[in-house]
Amino acid sequence: MVEDNKATITYLQLMKEDLLIMRLVPNDGQVPEYKAGQFITIGMPNPIEDNKIVRRAYSIASQPENRKYIELLLRWVRKPIPGRLTTLLFNAKVGDEISWIKPAGSALSINEKLPDGSPDKRRIVCIGGGTGLAPFVSFAQHLHDVGDKREILVLHGASYVDELSYRDVLTGLEYESLDGGKDKWNFKYRASISRPQEWFNRSWGEQLGRVETFLRPKEGEKSPLEELIGDKVTKENTMFYVCGWQGTIDGVLDFLKPKGFLTQQNKREDGSFEVKFESYG
Repeated sequence: MVEDNKATITYLQLMKEDLLIMRLVPNDGQVPEYKAGQFITIGMPNPIEDNKIVRRAYSIASQPENRKYIELLLRWVRKPIPGRLTTLLFNAKVGDEISWIKPAGSALSINEKLPDGSPDKRRIVCIGGGTGLAPFVSFAQHLHDVGDKREILVLHGASYVDELSYRDVLTGLEYESLDGGKDKWNFKYRASISRPQEWFNRSWGEQLGRVETFLRPKEGEKSPLEELIGDKVTKENTMFYVCGWQGTIDGVLDFLKPKGFLTQQNKREDGSFEVKFESYG
C-alpha cells in the first residue's frame, strides 16, 4: 500500500505558460532526506476521476543541504492530450495541499569511487534537455555546498530562450568560480537553443542546436565541449550524466559510444563505465 504524506505548495514561479517552478513544504515541517539526482513522487486528487490520486515522479531541483523545501521544475504536458497531473499542478495555487512519497532513484547518483575503490576525480559533465536540467541544478548546488573540487560542467538545451530555467542560478555559480578560483570551485554552465530561426530567439548568439551538439566535433577541430574545457574528452578524465527525453539520451550516446564510452547498464567486467542517464519519455 502506498504511504502518502502531505505537503503544502508554498511558492510558484510561472516562467511561461507551460513551464513552472514549484516549492513544497511537508505539513510536518520535516523535509525528507534525499540525494542529489533523486526524484520524488507527488500526486493530487483528480475531480474528473472521483478524486482518485494521480501521481507522477519528478526530479528534485533543490539540493539535499536545503532543509527548507523541495523544489521541482515542471512542464505542462498538453499534447497529444493534456497531462492528468500536470494540468492539475498548473491550476494549483499557493496554499494548496499535495501528496508525496519519499524520494527515491539511483540512476543519476553522483559517482564517488572507481571500481578499485579509489576516489572518482574525473570531471563531471551534466547534459540536460528541457526539464531534464532539474537533477543537475541539484547536482551543482550540492557539489558547491560540500566543497567538491572536481571540474563540473552543466550543459542545458532548450527550444526557446525563456525556457532556460535556472540560468541566473547557474551563471551565478560560474561567476563564483571565476572570482574565487578553480582550485576552490571549478564550474561552468552553457546552454544551447534548438530553434534559432524563431523570432523570440533573435537575440541568442551562443550555441545553436540540440544540447548534444556540444559533443559534435567540428571538421578537423575539437568539439564545443572540448573547446570550453581546453582539453580532450576521454574515458579516463570525464564522467557524463544525461537526463531528458529519450531523443536526448540517444543523441548523446551517438557521440560517446564510438569513442568507447559505456553506460552503467553496459559496464565492463571490471565494473567501469562513463555514462549515467535517466529518460522521462
